Amino acid sequence: MPGPIQSIERAAAMLRLLARGSGHHGLAEIAAALGLPKGTAHGILRTLQRVEFVEQDQGTGRYRLGAALLHLGTSYLDANELRSRSINWADTLAARSGHEVRIGMHLDGAVLVVHHVFRPDDTMQTLGIGGMLPLHATALGKVLLAYDASLLATIRRAALTSLTRRTIVRPAALERVLVEVRAAGWASEAEEYVPGEASIAAPIRMPGGLVVGAIGISGAVDRICQTGNRPRQAMVDHVCRAAEAVSRSLAADN
Repeated sequence: MPGPIQSIERAAAMLRLLARGSGHHGLAEIAAALGLPKGTAHGILRTLQRVEFVEQDQGTGRYRLGAALLHLGTSYLDANELRSRSINWADTLAARSGHEVRIGMHLDGAVLVVHHVFRPDDTMQTLGIGGMLPLHATALGKVLLAYDASLLATIRRAALTSLTRRTIVRPAALERVLVEVRAAGWASEAEEYVPGEASIAAPIRMPGGLVVGAIGISGAVDRICQTGNRPRQAMVDHVCRAAEAVSRSLAADN
């Protein structure tokens, strides 16, 4: 049985990207969001233009969906589906890391927690499913911001709330961090959301590269980070492997 065709997966991911947010994206934004070279992204866009699936604004040069695909925005994963596809890997991540696990996606300018696994110990914990977390001060949120240019644009226009003395509140500083997130493929924060706590997260991708959510761990800063609040490599590896496993699962079902 023949395997998936990568170019078609990438085109589908590009269409899903154009279907959400403002619906108007530049070439550089599209390439960065999908992790593609600009030349590759441009070639796919030109092909989609040729079949009228994508249109380009001649004034701004930005891309949007063609008229035949204006309703494509409903095609990406909803919260329940993301949770059901990720639940087994979240349990495994909690067991391997020893920390609580959250799976999140963007909703109304925040991170919606669609699944939460408790730490595998006997301490008192509160279930966080359905909770809303700040985009700019959590590892989950930084992942979502790093791969969604239109979402980041809304953050630039809003005042970033200071939650602790370490919260990043300057948009320029946050954007520098997000460049590092895209380069590394994962995000972290230490005491930016809650004093004494830290978190690590990595992107969950649909076939073609579109980021539809994030999975991560959180816990005491001295257990997740080493000296200088640098995340422990073992913890980063656990999170990245879990994100890759969920992404592979999504690819197998599509």
